[in-house]
Amino acid sequence: MSTSRARGAAGTQSAITVFLVDDHSVVREGYRRLLERASGIDVVGEAGNAADAYGEFQRLNPDVVVMDISLPGASGIEAMRHMLAREPRAKVLMFSMHEEPIFASRAFQAGALGYVTKASAPEVLVDAVRRVAQGLRYISHDMAQSLALQSVGGGAASLAALSNREFEVMRLLVCGDTLNTIADKLQLSYKTVANHQSAIRQKLGVETHAQLWQLAQRSGVLSGVNDI
Repeated sequence: MSTSRARGAAGTQSAITVFLVDDHSVVREGYRRLLERASGIDVVGEAGNAADAYGEFQRLNPDVVVMDISLPGASGIEAMRHMLAREPRAKVLMFSMHEEPIFASRAFQAGALGYVTKASAPEVLVDAVRRVAQGLRYISHDMAQSLALQSVGGGAASLAALSNREFEVMRLLVCGDTLNTIADKLQLSYKTVANHQSAIRQKLGVETHAQLWQLAQRSGVLSGVNDI
């Protein structure tokens, strides 16, 4: 995937093409207007869930994907994982309500180039899109501070022991999904999900779902859970 499109006859570089992924149509419309008011950015498509996002990503081949983490079904991180498996040079900017450091850490570990919180000023998103389109890493100031101040102890440190897949399974477990539902959402077998659940409990030192939920709450994973 090219970081820039072909240059026109006048020698000017074409606009950065952006693909928006958020499950709220009104929110997407606001982002579209914000980005298209900026010079040199063109929003070429939208999607409201991970499955549609992956299909449209293949069709549109955008310069930058601006994606929310909290989507119906599989998360934005899971959608990004599939995109990067198909196109390793894909450039994904996570734009999320989650201000807890664990989400930014997981997004970067999974291959995101940028992470901006929805509490950021509008110009931050525009700047982030331009930086990510150049292949540069970008993180909003508020999230950078949170990551710098993140404690090395407690639940956050425990969660760092989980693989990206285990973290995704844990997120769905604490959101109330059954093993069968998780298997369907992540396109895995029931046995594989059950094995992930066992590994999660062993790594985190918990025995019950209630203990897992409490650890997730302390670590900030449950922030905005009603919107997931």
